[in-house]
Amino acid sequence: MVNDAMDIETAEKNLKQLDHAEQHYFNSYNHHGIHEEMLKDEVRTRSYMNAIVQNKHIFKDKVVLDVGCGTGILSMFAAKAGAKHVIGVDMSTIIFKAREIVEVNGLSDKITLIQGKMEEITLPFDKVDIIISEWMGYFLLYESMLDTVLYARDKYLVKDGLIFPDKATIYVAGIEDGDYKDEKIGFWDNVYGFNYSPLKDTALSEPLVDTVEMKAVVTDPSPVLTLDLYKCTVEDLAFSCPFDLVARRDDFIHALVAWFDIDFTACHKTVRFSTGPHTKYTHWKQTVFYLKDMLTVQQGEKVECSLHNRPNEKNRRDLDIKIEYRLETEDPTRKAEGTCLYKMC
Repeated sequence: MVNDAMDIETAEKNLKQLDHAEQHYFNSYNHHGIHEEMLKDEVRTRSYMNAIVQNKHIFKDKVVLDVGCGTGILSMFAAKAGAKHVIGVDMSTIIFKAREIVEVNGLSDKITLIQGKMEEITLPFDKVDIIISEWMGYFLLYESMLDTVLYARDKYLVKDGLIFPDKATIYVAGIEDGDYKDEKIGFWDNVYGFNYSPLKDTALSEPLVDTVEMKAVVTDPSPVLTLDLYKCTVEDLAFSCPFDLVARRDDFIHALVAWFDIDFTACHKTVRFSTGPHTKYTHWKQTVFYLKDMLTVQQGEKVECSLHNRPNEKNRRDLDIKIEYRLETEDPTRKAEGTCLYKMC
């Protein structure tokens, strides 16, 4: 217990050496509450469990690396699936609780947990056969650990090694959300008789993470990014994508909604889960981007869009996003065109 206390003290000192943004990120995972939310997310956790435990033939006698292991749930799934040894790595101090969890579950001989940054620690194995990680953030890439997973892939994964999951796709659709837009954005037009429009621009620039009902979705979804984790690079996390949204019915479009799907294609039968409005709730919810204009669309009409995403220059875990949209119709009163800038921070 004395050694554990000393290790925690050292870890906390090391965290304080990081820049403020990195401290904030890793410290947010020190507390059990965020892990409780993730563990209770059955879509997330059961998908990982099924992908790992139902594929024991893949994990048997393999060396597995769990990047950002948190409380160790994925590491324990891998150990139960027959892995020769599992190494879990996490910078946050929750890893000390994870060690206790691993011990009380009788898996200390199969799992080694290392506190530190993936880019700075040394693994007890030169190479690993499989990398597992739950790296996804809101809008897939906000505060995500994907760059760390790619670092681990390039340094430690054997030739023809496996990654769980190995594919991620972001989708976008148009939604009708007039009531909430009025409450969230229109509120600033008149605040107790005062014009608060300078804050309206700020409100528009901040994407909303919330659940969207399927009945609000007006258009077909369009994919804007697909990542193959065996091939993608850090540079791919900055991307631009033109796409069209085709209206399913006559309605208004007040915002765009984004979500992502995750695939484990190395499994005997591909395991997939979605974070979209059409499926069961996940803690990632969806990400809503309110537009400056209200678009009035008729069934079959097309809204031409483009989305540009890049990590923020000052804090790589934050995102700078630009969305351009254009509705061309024969009715000049419904034509609309605009550019919106957003910051996820």
